[in-house]
Amino acid sequence: MIAPDARAVEFASSPKRDITFVRGSMATLWDDSGKEYIDCGANLGVGNLGHCNPAIVEAIANQARELIHVGPSFGSAAKAEFVEKLLSVAPPNLKRVFLSNSGSESVEAAIKFARASTGRPKIVAAMRGFHGRTMGALSATWRREFREPFEPLVPGFQHVPFNDIEALDKAVDFETAAILLEAVQGEGGVHVANQEYLEAARAICDQRDAALIIDEVQTGMGRTGRLFAIERWGVKPDILTLAKSLAGGVPIGATLTTEAVEKAFQGSHTSTFGGNSLACAAGTAAIEYTVRERLWERAERLGNEAFEALRGLDTRSIREVRGLGLMIGIELRGKAGPVLQALQEEGILAVGGGANVIRLLPPLVIPEDQWSRAIDALGRALQHG
Repeated sequence: MIAPDARAVEFASSPKRDITFVRGSMATLWDDSGKEYIDCGANLGVGNLGHCNPAIVEAIANQARELIHVGPSFGSAAKAEFVEKLLSVAPPNLKRVFLSNSGSESVEAAIKFARASTGRPKIVAAMRGFHGRTMGALSATWRREFREPFEPLVPGFQHVPFNDIEALDKAVDFETAAILLEAVQGEGGVHVANQEYLEAARAICDQRDAALIIDEVQTGMGRTGRLFAIERWGVKPDILTLAKSLAGGVPIGATLTTEAVEKAFQGSHTSTFGGNSLACAAGTAAIEYTVRERLWERAERLGNEAFEALRGLDTRSIREVRGLGLMIGIELRGKAGPVLQALQEEGILAVGGGANVIRLLPPLVIPEDQWSRAIDALGRALQHG
């Protein structure tokens, strides 16, 4: 019996690509016709450990036989183990964890924690930033086409140019609860924060008693060549958001804070499915695998090889190549769509980061021969673009 195509009845909330996948293994995906693809972005940053990584599959299967879910008012062995494991690798000033189900939810929690711990309403975020699609996270997100259909959004948000210290300094006042920034803007075109900018953001927050929130939903867990991207700059956030690859493909979100944020927090916040045992067991296995294999070092090495190859291409179609580790953005002089389609026809899957940016987010476990094939295919597509 042939399974029905869910796309025929799925709510058309975003553009769809005409592929249906039936199986995955590490960096390889197979569609319903048997065609094989190398995943360099179809996982949207979730697949740091690849598709169906055996360590994650085993952890999910073992946990499903014991306990899948209890509400957040109760403890579970899986949750306790995951929280301990996460805090053991997190920036050392962050000692508290709130668990949810997604990046948007982790950002929602961060916004609420900042407002409720400071007693202030204002959030300053960056132009080109992307923080999620729920109403609070969307209010912090910049792109007009994401925002306008759902306005009015949550009040109190202001956007300033990324990497502009003067604009940030002017925007933050004593009504500001937090500055909310990505270390690397992913959806916004893979723009990397400057050292001086993040240091200034920390100093401005200290001067005005605001919280510094760093969104590592996409950059966290080894993607940028460090376990957490913020390690590269040595800046300590008050609140850190994680999701995507944190549990090896199982939905999870985490909002980490300092003890001071928790102590000053007034109010309540919870998540019915946050911290469920299945996701936590997968999360523990994912962290253990990432640390054991030191995947951030692999991301740094393979990323550097790709940057060298892409920057060496003799083509006028590329305006700039930027990023960190295996989070790579190729800004084109023309549209990204035709290049993405050409790659797909060659069995390589990448995604956009705006209308004219190709974004590469391969699994950190991608075999070197597959990564080389993907970069070669991209080179051919750009030569003819």
